[in-house]
Amino acid sequence: MRVHFIIPPAILVFIIFTSAVNAQITLGGQLRTRAEFRNGTGTLRLINNDPAFFLSQRTRLTFQYKQSRVIFHTTVQDVRVWGQDASTISTADGSKLGVHEAWAEVILTNKKDGSFKKPSVEYFSIKTGRQELNYDDGRLLGDHDWAQQARRHDALIFKLQDKGWQADAGFAFSRNTDAFNYNGNYYTPANIPPVIKDSKGFLVASPAGYLPLVDNTGFSSKTGSPAVSNPASTNRLMQMYKSLQYLYIGKTTGETKVSGLIIADQFGKSKLDSVQSSFVNSIPGYVYGYNYNQKGVHGRYTTGIFINSKAGKKKNTTLTAGIYYQGGKDISGNNLSALMAYANINAAVNKFNFGAGIDYLSGNDAFATSSTNHRFDPLYGSPHESWGYMDFFYAGTGSAPGGLVNPHVKLQYDSDNKRLVLALKYHYFALASAMKNNIGNKLNSSLGSEVDAVLVYSLNKITALEWGGSLLFASKTMEYAKGISPGTSKLNGQWLFLQLNIKPEFILK
Repeated sequence: MRVHFIIPPAILVFIIFTSAVNAQITLGGQLRTRAEFRNGTGTLRLINNDPAFFLSQRTRLTFQYKQSRVIFHTTVQDVRVWGQDASTISTADGSKLGVHEAWAEVILTNKKDGSFKKPSVEYFSIKTGRQELNYDDGRLLGDHDWAQQARRHDALIFKLQDKGWQADAGFAFSRNTDAFNYNGNYYTPANIPPVIKDSKGFLVASPAGYLPLVDNTGFSSKTGSPAVSNPASTNRLMQMYKSLQYLYIGKTTGETKVSGLIIADQFGKSKLDSVQSSFVNSIPGYVYGYNYNQKGVHGRYTTGIFINSKAGKKKNTTLTAGIYYQGGKDISGNNLSALMAYANINAAVNKFNFGAGIDYLSGNDAFATSSTNHRFDPLYGSPHESWGYMDFFYAGTGSAPGGLVNPHVKLQYDSDNKRLVLALKYHYFALASAMKNNIGNKLNSSLGSEVDAVLVYSLNKITALEWGGSLLFASKTMEYAKGISPGTSKLNGQWLFLQLNIKPEFILK
């Protein structure tokens, strides 16, 4: 005879907590609602277009279980623009709910835990699953938390710490499906929209295995290349690696940390192709794009060093600098040789923080004859924090083929209890390499300037109100840099946001 037991929820909770006497359990959440006014954000606003206003929201629930041998962590999030789906009247739009993080870290050695017998190193663990990657200042590997969806990777990481050293080795591999009849290991590296406009302007289904071109007008008769002004990068432009490996090694001595990073990522080979998508008045329409059903990969590597050091009697001056080289093949198979270098200094004086710095990211010289690609791609970092809050560079709308030079200064005020934070920042933008205008003459290198302002006020321990805004003063060169026809856009742009960020902790044990 089979007996069935029903455990009341209260008893079930008691059992869970009793079994976790030596563990730490946290359950937290986040509700982040943001209103934005965009009048030339990410790219210049066309003269005949109107500004945009919308509200977006991130809702998160985070659970973590931690004990001496295992850390288990999950973050479930829902990200949406208010009103973008018809969920109250229809199920056609589906759910925006997804798993942002789901990882476990198995701890093999920990000198701080007496239950480990004679460990040879201070700490060693294996971390696997969906997780954020954050190293140093997030220029190359960062969570990009400003974006409501943020950034995560499906990866396996070996983590080692000993005597001030840190070494992490990570591995990732991407595939579109696990279907039995799927041919080979082809991977289309993109979140492809379900529909796209073809060459005749009709909305059609995106072809399987294709990454459609941005403007879908075909190929340049001169170069045979896609007619796309801004080449896609891996930073928020639908591009994702087929596989990735990285090694991070850092050493902390006193108030100085020096680290080295090498990242190798590979992309499936593709060919420029087209698919007939419509047929009107005996004239066919096409979708042009990259067809990724090809064998082999293009591999690139990025390597360099980062330094963070505190100086002064009160250690109130912070110096940061980094230099990184990028080589191998780009995502289209061209030879790659690019450079990124930057340096920043910040000094804290009483309640004020003064900062200045400069960034250099190499680009392609429009007058050069070399076929080598010199445009640096800042990989999987957090561009919003680095190159202006208007997100004109290395974010969702691409960046100048000529690269970027960005000197900047910053002033920040923190109240005594840091309940109020006010920050002002000024950026000057210029090309790192020459670009041509529409008649072949060299453009002025100045792209313009930007002023950013942010105010954060903590209403209570779990709630913060944030206000910010930016003003962009672009030059005519910016139109070419963003692939816009000269004289068709507003050169001055504005952006405003108001954000309510609530992060409660429901359980802490």
